Amino acid sequence: MGEPADEAPLLFWAEGPAVSLPQAEPERGGWSLAPGGGAAWGGPGELPRGPEADQIVAVFVVTFDPRSGNMVEWCLPQDIDLEGVEFKSMASGSHKVQSDFIYFRKGLCFGLACFENMPVESELERGARMKSVGILSPSYTLLYRYMHFLENQVRHQLEMPGHYSHLEAFYDDKKGVLPAGKGTSSSQPPVHWLPSIHRYMYPEMKITHPAGCMSQFIKFFGEQIFILWKFALLRKRILIFSPPPVGVVCYRVYCCCCLANVSLPGIGGTVPESKPFFYVNVADIEMLETEVSYVACTTEKIFEEKRDLYDVYVDNQNVKTHHEHLQPLLKINSADKEKYRRLNDQRQMLMYSQEVEDDCSSCEEDLFILFFMEQNNRIFQTLMEVSASQDKTLTADHARGMGLDPQGDRSFLMDLLEVYGIDVMLVIDNPCCT
Repeated sequence: MGEPADEAPLLFWAEGPAVSLPQAEPERGGWSLAPGGGAAWGGPGELPRGPEADQIVAVFVVTFDPRSGNMVEWCLPQDIDLEGVEFKSMASGSHKVQSDFIYFRKGLCFGLACFENMPVESELERGARMKSVGILSPSYTLLYRYMHFLENQVRHQLEMPGHYSHLEAFYDDKKGVLPAGKGTSSSQPPVHWLPSIHRYMYPEMKITHPAGCMSQFIKFFGEQIFILWKFALLRKRILIFSPPPVGVVCYRVYCCCCLANVSLPGIGGTVPESKPFFYVNVADIEMLETEVSYVACTTEKIFEEKRDLYDVYVDNQNVKTHHEHLQPLLKINSADKEKYRRLNDQRQMLMYSQEVEDDCSSCEEDLFILFFMEQNNRIFQTLMEVSASQDKTLTADHARGMGLDPQGDRSFLMDLLEVYGIDVMLVIDNPCCT
């Protein structure tokens, strides 16, 4: 049996500008969330944006030619810059799997492509026909809506190559343009968090299986989730390696960014955004060299040797770093074990409540997201209070109150204070305070 999360759509969060409310609740205002620090208000006066305003800026077909390799076979609009998309939408090693889906970033835009590999009786095609059908949009939160359409279209392209009428009609119906002056390389200004939170913020957190991508993510990494959590909060460059299929690994990229959410105003304004780059390959090396914080995944093992491109390398469930000063963060301490136990306890309570009350509206994703947000808020609330106090002294009791291990998390705390520019003095080394 395959992992049930492989086809779970990305959660409905906005990484950039305001996202209006869903059509199901047009009378209510609400906050839309972004991994790593962004929120935008969709007020009750705004008209909800349906799929007709989804701003699809490109649709394309990529094929593997036995003589020429990956190539863009067809696209709309015809003058759009799709350089590199032929490699982003057909991951290295894809020939070993029958089907896959891939999220990726192309400048300002995000893409989703569905790949399929169909056996054919053709010597010219060496027995296999491989194609991907993909779309680009300024927002990755819109992309999952078209997963099934793309799956159907890639099958159509394999069975009837060269027939693009359905894709043409789709583009005519959904097409949008980037804002003036927004090329494929600029970035949107960050929108800072505000603390309002409620279930109706998650209107489209519906998934195709009982367990969603966040719960699968946490089950996959176990206690190591708290190692990734610390690196995500510190805005490190995190690269996740996995052989194809890469779709579920793209979800891990997204979930990793979500671990760093903070809903306190004024926190994180001076630190780099936690950027989900999704799938990257060797063609992205030049771009990655300029990034100070990102989370990405790759199927190309050569990245492991390019240590200047990342701080943290995740190979399957093995999390490692080549930076000596980050080595202490790889150790799971007693506070991490306690947090993991508490997280599982909350999950069991939710499942019991669903079973007893027959209430399926509660969502594991809510639980996990709120768990980490509240944990992060507690840490930063304490740090800000201590920094505003007269002696600015952070003690072992403060550390325990934040859910941290005074000794095991000392290195993490030191890095956190430096990254976020918080003026606090640690006295945890003093034996009388431990």
